[in-house]
Amino acid sequence: MNGKGKRQFQTALNIFGPFVGLILVIVLFSLIPEVQDRFLRVANLKSVATQSVIVALGALGMTLVIIGGGIDLSAASNIALSSVIAAYAINAGAPPILGLVLGVLTGGLVGLVNGTLITRLKLVPFIVTMGMMGIARGAGKWIAGNQKIDAPLTWVNELMAKSPRPSWLLMAPGIWIMIAFAVVMAVVLRSTVFGRHIFAIGSNESAARLCGIRTVRTKVLFYTICGLFCGLSGVMEFSRLTVGDPTVAVGLELDIIAAVVIGGGSLNGGEGSILGTMIGVFIMSFLRNGCTMMGWPNYIQEIIIGIIIIVAVSLDQVRHRRAA
Repeated sequence: MNGKGKRQFQTALNIFGPFVGLILVIVLFSLIPEVQDRFLRVANLKSVATQSVIVALGALGMTLVIIGGGIDLSAASNIALSSVIAAYAINAGAPPILGLVLGVLTGGLVGLVNGTLITRLKLVPFIVTMGMMGIARGAGKWIAGNQKIDAPLTWVNELMAKSPRPSWLLMAPGIWIMIAFAVVMAVVLRSTVFGRHIFAIGSNESAARLCGIRTVRTKVLFYTICGLFCGLSGVMEFSRLTVGDPTVAVGLELDIIAAVVIGGGSLNGGEGSILGTMIGVFIMSFLRNGCTMMGWPNYIQEIIIGIIIIVAVSLDQVRHRRAA
């Protein structure tokens, strides 16, 4: 196979690899006698889609960050803090829409601080976001008084309802919100100057700067967008639980990052797609769902997800070595 053929094969593998993984997971559990009669039922598929919303929204923003050569370890803590802010505002008598907006903006503020510290102080993203992970989680516990915040039921709590109202929606409003934002972000990444700048920065930041790209502004912006998506994910978490809990989503940042990597995103930067990320989200969701149906303990699920992450990252590194 010549050089052109290898590149075409590699491109096809990058595009269709996550699809093949998703199909394999679905087929595997569909053939297991213990769960095959329940796994592909419409009710279970709706349940999987609903369970995917929180990780998927966080992963949409994380896709931009990873393609841009960064990382955000504070995503899960940001989700918890945003859920607390939304619950706190609604519990204090604020209109539900204001609580929702405040939750999303809180996430955006955390992302803005991350991006500013990384770019202006030239700090390593891993260190900055790991520090923010503790700050955001601690802030959430402080605001909530180290306990859950019970808020009155409003239409916000209908966003993640398994039986949506009105019934013609068929699925929870949160699922439609997830789909809508996935389409928007796919267009942004592939069809806008901003999206091309993100890919350029992730591929070679120095070269991007020499080409006239405002790397500092772009990086601050995609970290802020990542934060906004975490804020929206936090609102969905509050909608699902009906309380603001500063202890939720512990370790969820690993699921969010894993979804991007499994979907073809490279931790070296410069590669990734929204479609691949969404497939990565559903691979993990179907895995967890199937394992739960099988009655396997949670640690088995964690081991399987961990193995998949290691394999995905290893394949990415091998691909980059061969390309070099």
